[in-house]
Amino acid sequence: MSPREVFALRDHLGTALTERTISDPRHAVTLAQLTTGSCLGGRAGELDGRSVLLATSGQLLAGLALIEIDGVARRMLLCPPDLKTEHLASIIADAEIDAIVTDEPERFSECAVNLSVPVGLPALSARMAQTTRATEWLMLTSGTSGVPKIVGHTLEGLCGAIIGDRPVPGDALPVWATFYDIRRYGGLQIFLRAIVGGGSMVLSDPGEALADHVARLNKCGVTHISGTPSHWRKLLMSGSAEQFAPRYVRLSGEIADQAVLDGLKQAFPRASIGHAYASTEAGVGFAVNDGLEGFPATLLGEGRGAVDMKVVDGSLRIRSRRAAHAYVGRAAAALTDGDGYVDTGDMVELRGERYYFVGRRNGVINVGGLKVHPEEIEAVINGHIEVRMSRAKSRRSPITGSIVVAEVVLTADADPARAEAVRNEILADCRARLAAHKVPAMIRFVPALDVTPAGKLARSDA
Repeated sequence: MSPREVFALRDHLGTALTERTISDPRHAVTLAQLTTGSCLGGRAGELDGRSVLLATSGQLLAGLALIEIDGVARRMLLCPPDLKTEHLASIIADAEIDAIVTDEPERFSECAVNLSVPVGLPALSARMAQTTRATEWLMLTSGTSGVPKIVGHTLEGLCGAIIGDRPVPGDALPVWATFYDIRRYGGLQIFLRAIVGGGSMVLSDPGEALADHVARLNKCGVTHISGTPSHWRKLLMSGSAEQFAPRYVRLSGEIADQAVLDGLKQAFPRASIGHAYASTEAGVGFAVNDGLEGFPATLLGEGRGAVDMKVVDGSLRIRSRRAAHAYVGRAAAALTDGDGYVDTGDMVELRGERYYFVGRRNGVINVGGLKVHPEEIEAVINGHIEVRMSRAKSRRSPITGSIVVAEVVLTADADPARAEAVRNEILADCRARLAAHKVPAMIRFVPALDVTPAGKLARSDA
């Protein structure tokens, strides 16, 4: 994208528009329909120069609307489905929202916003949106118990890792899917890859059973798909992976340990398996395609490409044109340090010639004054052949303040009669590979573990 010109998403739709679709379980819309029809009833012009809250009941309408709104509105805030009602007023004020695009007008009836534009499936319209400006894309952070932070992006930054990555002429068009919601950063990246990269997009649906979802992915011919490690572990546990054969599988959003990478390679032997690092603030950092957890130390440094990375006090820091440009709001903090780096808060540890993620800085468990990252314990537990996924957490202790306990989900073919033996084997692995204060004091086998709407393992300490 040239800095001397203004582009919007509609200007990057590319070719083969009648063959490419955006679909959910109920509807499929061709990209050709977006060039002759309006999902806003021809009212996009009313959003000219406004700050728009895009809040829809499902992903399909959100995806259609953001294509029509980009290049018209001054700002566009993507509202995730799990946004709490009590946070709406603060977010509307911080983002200076003066228009709402929604199919749920009653949800916003008490908000002090005068203009509400309904959104629906595309219909022929004589008044089509025209690109007039570079719209600022606003997204909300996840993983916080308070009011989410608002993060500002440009389309150029969001597409920094995508532009120029179109299919080779003559090759079959890719069909993309993701377990993420496209109103979150990870899902939006896949949506943009499909739209800008010349493919189709198959959207997930929270009310759809996993087996039905996979059947739909197969029916739609999905070739490229992404999700968090927790998403993939749930798929591997379900047995539905046997029906599915994508050629491109990617993980992001959580630490991809060796166990889940190996599990996916076994399930999809013909697929390219890799994991990527990205965050709402730092943008897309890098991708690792060698089948190993962590990332090569050679990726760190400046002037090595589009992304500069360094480690300060164990925390990964990133400087990139793909990163967000600012937090938005009345009391917004600085997004970067004085040198332009985003402090990701993701802690890494150098072992040999490779860095490994050990956890989040704000997720540390304090055991008698010693720090424990639950993720490094989970990586050891997940390495057991009969374990599908696990969650380490703290439990109060009158002696040390906290102790570490673990909940473990076994594989579907695990023998229940071996439960005690598996527990002992897990503890032996932990004692061999972890410091004593990191070894779980108790292991409990559970049928499933909760995953947040953002696709990450739900964490709440007792």
